[in-house]
Amino acid sequence: MIGRLDAVCVSGSELLPLPGRRPGRSGIDKKPVAGRVAVGELGLDGDVQVNRKYHGGEGQALYAYAQEDADWWVAELDRELPPGRFGENLRTSGLDLTEALLGERWRVGMALLEVTAPRIPCANFARFWDVPDLVRRFTARGTVGTYLRVLETGEVGAGDEVEVVDRPDHEVSVGLVFRAYTTQKYRLPQLEPALRYLPLKDQPKIAARIAARTAAVL
Repeated sequence: MIGRLDAVCVSGSELLPLPGRRPGRSGIDKKPVAGRVAVGELGLDGDVQVNRKYHGGEGQALYAYAQEDADWWVAELDRELPPGRFGENLRTSGLDLTEALLGERWRVGMALLEVTAPRIPCANFARFWDVPDLVRRFTARGTVGTYLRVLETGEVGAGDEVEVVDRPDHEVSVGLVFRAYTTQKYRLPQLEPALRYLPLKDQPKIAARIAARTAAVL
């Protein structure tokens, strides 16, 4: 399978101030950059990830969102959603990211990336778009994009192919993981074959949840 990298986006040093009950700053407001961008082990050169508890780290170095899914939201909200508006680093086309399998590997430019986990929408996302019920609507829609681990560093740029070079022998998709985390927690045991592909920081927590759910059924 081959898709396309439509845009590479970073937040740079201009962090977005987010008012609310817990005001602060966020790197969610990303903008496309021209030319080729270096991909390091923890993300794109020039990108900023403010809250490393929920974003960033070895298993969340990059976040990809599909143009096809963005188009649905454009029609739903009647607004433009250019690359970066979902807080994504990579805007792709031609691949169904919801059906991507955990552990699936992509060759993008010189970099080798691995699918690790869905993005879980948060209140910052809703404030950024100024859509108060966005978390509920985003969860109901379920096309949340995917986080990626960097296996091989290199440079990427808009126009690069996104080639799926390996798909593991299981059926645990990004969409399945998202549902198991949110609206269908009874499906948590189905994630066990792909547990090793999750971000390292999440593996013990999810393993414990799987064990608890399995024990409850027995």
